[in-house]
Amino acid sequence: MTPFTENVIEIIRSIPEGKVMTYGQIAGLAGSARAARQVVRILHSMSRAHRLPWHRVINAKGQIALQDDESYNEQLLSLEAEGVEVGLNGVIDLGKYQWKPDNK
Repeated sequence: MTPFTENVIEIIRSIPEGKVMTYGQIAGLAGSARAARQVVRILHSMSRAHRLPWHRVINAKGQIALQDDESYNEQLLSLEAEGVEVGLNGVIDLGKYQWKPDNK
C-alpha cells in the first residue's frame, strides 16, 4: 500500500460522526491535492475491508456524488442518521458540516 493510500484511509477513518469532508480535501491532506479521483478509487475498493465511513465523503460542491439510486439513498440516510442535514439534490452545507482537522 502506498503512503498516499495509507494517509487517505487514516484521514477518512478520522472523520467524526456528523461531519463530512470532500474528495479533494482528503487528497490534499494526504499529500496530493490533485488526486481527488484516487480518493474515489480508494473508497470504492477499500471501504469494506477497512471499515471506512465512506458516507462522510462528498464532492467539492457539497453534494452526494453517487449516481445509482441505492448507493445515493444509503449515503443520504447514513448522513441524516448522524444529524447531517441534506438538502435538495443531495446538497450539504459545507460551512456547517465540513470537518477541517487542521483547524481543530
